[in-house]
Amino acid sequence: MVSRVIPVDTFDLVIFGGTGDLARRKILPGLFRRFCAGQMPADARIIGAARSEMDSAGYRDMVRAAIAEFGGEQACDDATLGRFLEQLSYIAIDARGDGGWAELQEAMKGTDRVEAYYFSVAPALFGDIAERLQKWGMADAGARIVVEKPFGRDLETARALNKTLATYFNEDQIYRIDHYLGKETVQNLMAVRFGNMLFEPLWNSQYVDHIQITVAETVGVGGRGEYYDKSGAMRDMVQNHLMQLLCLIAMEPPARFAPDAVRDEKLKVIRALDQPEPHHVVRGQYQAEPMNEAENPGYRTAVENARSRTESFIALRTEISNWRWAGTPFYLRTGKRMSARSSEITVVFKDTPHSIFEEDAGRHRNVLSIRLQPNEGITLGVTIKEPGPGGMRLIDVPLDMTFAEALNPEEVEQVDAYERLIMDVIRGNQTLFMRGDEVEAAWAWTDPIIEGWEARNDVPKPYDFGSAGPTDADQLLRREGRAWREVTT
Repeated sequence: MVSRVIPVDTFDLVIFGGTGDLARRKILPGLFRRFCAGQMPADARIIGAARSEMDSAGYRDMVRAAIAEFGGEQACDDATLGRFLEQLSYIAIDARGDGGWAELQEAMKGTDRVEAYYFSVAPALFGDIAERLQKWGMADAGARIVVEKPFGRDLETARALNKTLATYFNEDQIYRIDHYLGKETVQNLMAVRFGNMLFEPLWNSQYVDHIQITVAETVGVGGRGEYYDKSGAMRDMVQNHLMQLLCLIAMEPPARFAPDAVRDEKLKVIRALDQPEPHHVVRGQYQAEPMNEAENPGYRTAVENARSRTESFIALRTEISNWRWAGTPFYLRTGKRMSARSSEITVVFKDTPHSIFEEDAGRHRNVLSIRLQPNEGITLGVTIKEPGPGGMRLIDVPLDMTFAEALNPEEVEQVDAYERLIMDVIRGNQTLFMRGDEVEAAWAWTDPIIEGWEARNDVPKPYDFGSAGPTDADQLLRREGRAWREVTT
C-alpha cells in the first residue's frame, strides 16, 4: 500500500524566524521531504527571513546542515537536495523596523501563486510582522499566515492577539497551528469515530464508563526553563494539545468533513466543559534523578528558581454537560520526567449489564486505546475464553492495529505532522487548525483553574524522576474505583 501524493499549487512561503530552532528542526526538513515525495512544485519558492546577516548562499548551507541533522532517512540523492536548495533564498529583516521589507516586497511582487507567511517567531512579534505585511502591500486577500503557539497566555492576551491579527487579516487567512492535530493517529481518531458504524451507537455516557487522555514525556524542561517556568503544564499542554484531543474524542459528528463544520463541533465541546473542583486537580513538580542530580536535576534547579510554584505535571477530572456525555468523567494527565514517553487516549466501556460468568463478574471491560506516540496504533480489548480445559476462564486480549505491523512501514509513506499541516496551508484547508473563538473558549475554561490555585497559594506536589507523577494523581481515580492506565512505551 503506497500513499497517494497529491501535488499542491505553486507557492511562495516566507518563514519569519527562518534561522530559528523550529525552522531548522521541523519546517525546512519537512519541506524537503515533501519535495522528495514529489508534492512540492519545482517552481515553489521558500524565503527565509530573520535578523541574522547572511546571504542566500549562506542560508542554503545552513539548511543543508539542518537537513543532514534533522531530516531523517531520505531516499533523495545529493542532486535532488541541490535542486531543493536552489528554491531557497534569504532576506535579513527587522521585524520591528523597516530593514529588509522593501526587498521582501520586491521578491513577492507580481507573483500569481499561493502566498504564505510562517510566523516562526515569539508571539510578541506577531502583531509587528502582520502590521508590516499590510504596510508593504503583502497582506492582500489571498495571503495566508501561520502562527505558532503559545497563542496568548490567558484569555485577555489571546483576545488582544486575535484582535491584532484581525486588523490585518481575515479569519480564513489565519492558520493557528497545533502540531498534535497533524499526527496520523489523531486524524485516524476521526476516521475510527465517524467511519465505523461499530462505535457511534456506543459513543456516549450510557456505554462509556470514563475516558483518559495522557501525554507523558521523559524529558525535562531542557533549555526552555525560563519560558516554561512562566507557563507550566496547564498553559503549555492542557490548554491546547490535550484540549484538542478532548474535543476530537467527544465532539458530535459534523455535517461534513469541512473546516468550519469540524471546528464548530469542537467549540461546542469546550463551551460545555465543566470547571473541575479544586480537589479534582493535581499539580506536581519533578525531582532530581537519584544519584545523578548533576545530569538530571529537579525542576526548580532546572529553571533556576528555588521557590517556583509552576507545575511540570497536571492531572484533572472534568465532565461535559451535554446529552451525550453527562455524568461521564474525563481524566486528563500530562507531565515531564515521567517513566515513559507516551501519548494515549483510552475509552473505557462499562461492564456488561449482567454477567453470566459469576467468578469473573466486574473483572473485564472493553477498552479502546488510541496511541498517538510512540508505536502509533489502535487496540480494542475484548474478552474471550482462555484456551484449554478446566472451565470457563475469561481473559482479555487486544485486537491490535499497530500501524507498523498492520501497514507495511516500508511501503507506506511516513509523514511528519508539520509536513501535513504546511501542505494544508498551501491547499487552503483549515480543518486541522484552531479558529480564534476556539482558542478564546479554551482560555476561558483554563483561566479560572489557574486563578484558583494562585488564590489558594497552591504548591505543586513533588514526584519522583521517572515515575507516573504524584501519588495524589492516583487517588484522583482511586477514590472513584478507577485507575490510570500504566504509562508505557
